[in-house]
Amino acid sequence: MGMGYMILAGMIMLASWLVSSRLKSKFEEYSKLHLQNGMSGAEIAEKMLADNGIRDVRVISTPGQLTDHYNPVDKTVNLSEAVYNQRNAAAAAVAAHECGHAVQHAVGYQWLTMRSQLVPIVNVASSYMQWILLAGILMINTFPSLLLIGIVIFAATTLFSIVTLPVEYDASNRALAWLENKRMLTQQEQAGAKDALKWAARTYVVAALGSIATLLYYISIYMGGRRE
Repeated sequence: MGMGYMILAGMIMLASWLVSSRLKSKFEEYSKLHLQNGMSGAEIAEKMLADNGIRDVRVISTPGQLTDHYNPVDKTVNLSEAVYNQRNAAAAAVAAHECGHAVQHAVGYQWLTMRSQLVPIVNVASSYMQWILLAGILMINTFPSLLLIGIVIFAATTLFSIVTLPVEYDASNRALAWLENKRMLTQQEQAGAKDALKWAARTYVVAALGSIATLLYYISIYMGGRRE
């Protein structure tokens, strides 16, 4: 199982690298596809919120790259500086996607609610999980319950990665539907936005698969230790 896991982990790492590289190239490509409507990412976001009757969410600029996110605590759509200011298909896709999360929050989308409830657990788990798992593996023959505790904690983070999938796909679907229904983009721009979000979603798929594979690996160690 050790060798099998190493092969599987290598395959997942390769898939992650390929998807990330493809995502980067796609966003670079669609960043050069300037919108005919001349709207910036911030303007796209503000219009989508308004069209969905959401008046209590602010659109703000946040430093860095790939820092775009929706914060349900303070109700802000945080757009990276490039997305906030630029006027291209990539910026429109990201801005609308993050507003998709705001729409989910407004309508009480159950998967987003579940993910939000898991956030405090995952934050605490990430601080101690690796140390507990390491100690559990080292003490598998004398104190196997410690590894079991680590597995339960890791399972919570795996559940979070799985729950994230429908949340991200639904936000993209809401974004693309709004962009199309409101005729915000040309046919070429719409296709670019759809392609960009497709590759962004695949990064979450790879992350979830990697988490599931790792969880199964720790479970196999625990079961092997108990048999011994």
